[in-house]
Amino acid sequence: MRAIWSGEITFGLVNVPVKLYGATRSHDISFHQVHDDDHGRIRYERRCEVCGREIDYEHIDKAYEDGDKTVVLSDEELDALPAEESDEIDVVQFVPSDQVDPILLGTSYFLEPVGRSSKAYVLLRRTLEETERTAIVTFTLRTKTRLGVLRVHEDLLALQTLRWPTDLKDVDFGPSRSKVSAKEMEMSAALVEQFSDDFHPEQFTDEYQAELRRMLEAKLEEGDTVDTDATFGKQSSGEDSEEGGKVISLMDALERSVRRRRGGDTGAGDDGEKSGGTKKSSSKKSSSKKSGGAKKSGSKKSGDTKKSGSKKAGSTKKSGGTNKSGSKKSGSTKKSA
Repeated sequence: MRAIWSGEITFGLVNVPVKLYGATRSHDISFHQVHDDDHGRIRYERRCEVCGREIDYEHIDKAYEDGDKTVVLSDEELDALPAEESDEIDVVQFVPSDQVDPILLGTSYFLEPVGRSSKAYVLLRRTLEETERTAIVTFTLRTKTRLGVLRVHEDLLALQTLRWPTDLKDVDFGPSRSKVSAKEMEMSAALVEQFSDDFHPEQFTDEYQAELRRMLEAKLEEGDTVDTDATFGKQSSGEDSEEGGKVISLMDALERSVRRRRGGDTGAGDDGEKSGGTKKSSSKKSSSKKSGGAKKSGSKKSGDTKKSGSKKAGSTKKSGGTNKSGSKKSGSTKKSA
């Protein structure tokens, strides 16, 4: 087990060197989501609502919304804030254990004694146990100041975070006034006595998770599975991230095509076929049709495409084979357009 923090417990002039470990883990079976039709994995994307592109974490800032105004904070601004750095768990007071409301308790950690002698550690643990006290402490974890309690867990000291009092919600409901008779109280106490026993947490199991695990094991034994690699589908091509964003729509793809032709990209393979497909539009009949369409829309881009289309079409005209495949492709392009 790997320690997540190391420091010392301090109270008065006493220092107890310790290491901090997470005390709990989840026993729930974890799932990911797949498409019910082809079992492809479902991905959640960080998509910008202004430009529509998927955004990498390095380009994401934090924002605070205050009505119709939003304040944006960069990582640099947040890093400039004075962060708490301390390797001490500072005991501020010892209180009766029954005064700590369990609703305030948060994440649990185990504390391991460090050093040649653990005498100070054992002394503190036994003192808490015999006096039935809980230590209220403050400490810093991941640059945040936290409130917590030190309590006894078997032979160890356990540290639990405490929620700040302001974290508790105010409620505006409660039970109505009801009169309870002495006889009802007597019968209720008798029922409690029948169910009374010492608490042994190991005797309780999560039946749902146990049944779920049995179902999964049965499906694996029967071969009722799909290939894991197949759920990821085909890897996206390098072209998708060429300009720092991913192709997310037909309009995006068309704009990229126009920019490539403007830039004079004259690759021999795909570009030759694409220009062949544009050749049909350079003939007189289809040219007059397309230019008419371009006039109506008033688009400059279609004009540029026409020019580059006619130039490339001329250079491709020499090879008859390319000409045929070009005419086929232009037909299919026309349909998709």
